[in-house]
Amino acid sequence: MRTIRIAVTEGLQLTADEWGNPSGAPVVMCHGAGQNRHAWKNTADTLAGRGWFVTTVDARGHGDSDWSTEARYDSEDSGRDIVALLKRFHQAPAIVGASMGGMASLAAQRTATRQLYSAVILVDITPHFDPEGARRIISFMTGNPDGFADLDEAADAIAAYNPHRPRPANSSGLTRVLRQRPDGRWMWRWDPAYVTSKPGFDSDNENDMAAHMELTSRIMSEGAQAVNVPMLLVRGGQSDLVTPEAVRGFRDLVPEAEFVDVAGTGHMVAGDDNDAFTEAVAEFLTRHHPTGSSVS
Repeated sequence: MRTIRIAVTEGLQLTADEWGNPSGAPVVMCHGAGQNRHAWKNTADTLAGRGWFVTTVDARGHGDSDWSTEARYDSEDSGRDIVALLKRFHQAPAIVGASMGGMASLAAQRTATRQLYSAVILVDITPHFDPEGARRIISFMTGNPDGFADLDEAADAIAAYNPHRPRPANSSGLTRVLRQRPDGRWMWRWDPAYVTSKPGFDSDNENDMAAHMELTSRIMSEGAQAVNVPMLLVRGGQSDLVTPEAVRGFRDLVPEAEFVDVAGTGHMVAGDDNDAFTEAVAEFLTRHHPTGSSVS
């Protein structure tokens, strides 16, 4: 694995990790809000071991990537970043987008004049998602604005948010998603403006928030309909964001898309059951984006 910096739009640079042999079929993995490229570590390592060339990327304002000085964090902004980073590849990659990453992947395809990807995997995101599930995510992201006294306190907050997931005995791994300020407090590794810049998300104005969610849904719907390559939806079996009703709506919108429900997992599917998630991704890629293939 090697870490690189990629110039994208607005003069920003994104940090990414490359896994495997560059001669393998390329796969780009885009994480969800509040996460970073390390969320894909185990999956990327497994896929690379099976021959794919995997790039895991920190989105703008997340992880080690640059923050937008103008707080431009809509799915269309991140979608333009994806288009820019795809120029690195000599063939269309498969893209794996979790939540925010899936939104950006579809936003990019929505305005593209060609098919950007050889295959699309959406991870627990659909154009029409449950508003209460979205508010729960926003509430977690905006909680603890002054950070945490130590890593154990952060681990407690994460455990309360994900009660179905066992709390790790050792909290040191959280340094991948937290940074320590000079005063010793631990802060999330993402720009708070990612949330506060969105209409209604900081002020609890329900009308503004609903309007923004509706716009996001429309962008994703149009993006999904613009996809003309194999597509897979991977849902967390206990997800409160992508409900069974949302899945039915998605399959009505894109009837040719495949669907996998990963039992016992929530919105963070890869983190809850990485083995099951990785196998679902690998099986789909083997059929639709086999390593060694050349997709134009």
